[in-house]
Amino acid sequence: MNKACALLSLCVAPLLFAQLAGAAGTSRREYQDALHSQPNLDRGAELFRTCLVCHGPSGAGVPDGTVPRIAGQHFSVIVGQLVDYRHDKRWDPRMEHFADSHHLPDAQALADVAGYVSQLQTQPQDSLGVGSGEFTSQGAQIYGRACASCHGADAQGNAREGIPQLAGQHYEYLRRQIYDAVDGRRPNFSAAHIRLMARLDHDAIAAVCDFLSRTPRQVMPLPNLAASVNW
Repeated sequence: MNKACALLSLCVAPLLFAQLAGAAGTSRREYQDALHSQPNLDRGAELFRTCLVCHGPSGAGVPDGTVPRIAGQHFSVIVGQLVDYRHDKRWDPRMEHFADSHHLPDAQALADVAGYVSQLQTQPQDSLGVGSGEFTSQGAQIYGRACASCHGADAQGNAREGIPQLAGQHYEYLRRQIYDAVDGRRPNFSAAHIRLMARLDHDAIAAVCDFLSRTPRQVMPLPNLAASVNW
């Protein structure tokens, strides 16, 4: 019996590995194809009509953090997250549904809606969820030690590297994403990133997230992506 199980494992393992490799290759190609597509912002605005029901017309999300602010996020980051939702690398039933091929049929559609969102500006009436404000200076220090080397001193991320802007994101959304990542509910986070966040205690997480929520976000001009994005 043990020999039979071992033989079956030897046969199944290569097939499973091939399937996983194929899925990874498909998602990577879709990501690259979208990044190489010149966004049509008019079509992106039409596609965004599905998104604004939750994210709001200006992409501001919800202050309680149940829906993130996506306005002004880097094009490459938005494309990457949409692709992850489409390929089971990030989990949320609503986003998995609205990021699927029925709503966004191809890489060009991903580029169009991502390009549009990346240029959105939140409006004066949009509220941003923040923390208590008591520990923002400690949050700035912790951020500078643990996060700034990748996300930048001003938390504006890096479009070329697909590193997200954290500045101006809702406090509760940031907190939930850290806990989700550490608890294994964000499979698109690297192991090194998870280990870094796992070292932060409750107070440190609250302080960092409050600091980030109060840091202004900059909306970057849409670059010539085909020439500027690293693969």
